[in-house]
Amino acid sequence: MRKTIALAATAAAAIAFSHPAMADENAGSWQVKVLGTAVLPDGELDKVKFAAPSVAAALPANVETKADDNFVPTVAIEYFFTPNVSIETICCVTQHDVDGKGALAGARLVSNAKIIPATFTAKYHFNAGGIKPYVGAGPTYFIFFDEKAGATAQALGATKAKVDNAFGFALQAGIDIPVNDSGLGISLDAKRYFLSVDAKWHDANGAKVLETKHNLDPWVLSAGLAFRF
Repeated sequence: MRKTIALAATAAAAIAFSHPAMADENAGSWQVKVLGTAVLPDGELDKVKFAAPSVAAALPANVETKADDNFVPTVAIEYFFTPNVSIETICCVTQHDVDGKGALAGARLVSNAKIIPATFTAKYHFNAGGIKPYVGAGPTYFIFFDEKAGATAQALGATKAKVDNAFGFALQAGIDIPVNDSGLGISLDAKRYFLSVDAKWHDANGAKVLETKHNLDPWVLSAGLAFRF
């Protein structure tokens, strides 16, 4: 995933710098971006909050976990209050598994957890001769749905899994590169999210058998086209 984004970013920059950057003095207040995005979460285990005796007996002394990466299309919608100040939100759905590593390598804990990362960032844009680097920050709320217990969890009697929705915070940096005077541009964007989530597993009778806390903390790297109007 990281290699794919790096290649996309290199290609985008090469295309952009082969064209003269155009001033955006007369650009509109709205910008829409269509992006390819790599979602690169951490997912490390912070702590085991609860384990039923049968599950606790099967857990190694040093439990480690990792969420897998995903590559998804995203749309960003941005409103400019001034030429330098804007607010942006993104729209996407990403899907991840949480698996064991280290002593738990090969263990399948959560499968197909889908996430809507509802995020708003306030951004400040710098003017670098028409090219617009920016920084931003803002709140996020991760909504989880359709997650399932992984094969290893099911073998331990945890037939159902649930990851709790969670609030967090995002930092952002990127660059918008105009390629013509009609509002078309190329955008490169990086976000780092900071949030922790609780995961819970229950047996067929609804009794909780395991609860854990994870540091999700994903990098979200995007490259694509921007349309200012």
